[in-house]
Amino acid sequence: QVRLVESGGGLVQPGGSLRLSCAASGSINSGNSMSWYRQAPGKQRELVATIVIGRTTNYADSVRGRFTISRDNAKNTLYLQMNSLKPEDTAVYYCRAYNGFFVYWGQGTQVTVSS
Repeated sequence: QVRLVESGGGLVQPGGSLRLSCAASGSINSGNSMSWYRQAPGKQRELVATIVIGRTTNYADSVRGRFTISRDNAKNTLYLQMNSLKPEDTAVYYCRAYNGFFVYWGQGTQVTVSS
C-alpha cells in the first residue's frame, strides 16, 4: 500500500511560481516511476511530468522549460517547481506513483493562476 499526500498549491499571479510537494509512504522506492498530473475544470486529466529511476524526466510540451520535476529519495518526496505560471496552468494537480504492481494517486492540490 502506498499513500501520497500533496501540498503547496494556492493562488498565484501570472508569471509567479509555486512548488508542489508529494510525500510518499509505503511500498515505494527510488526505482519506481512518479508523476504529476493535472485536471482543469471540464477537461481530462493530463500528464504534466514524470521522473523514473530517480533522474530521467519527461515533460508535457505545454510546461517544458517552465516546470521542473524532482525527487528527494531520502525524504520519499516528489516535487514540482512551477515557474512563469500562466492562467491555463490552473487545475487540480495530482501526484501519481507506480510501484511495478499498482498505480496510486494522491488527493490533489488546487493551483489557481489569476490576477
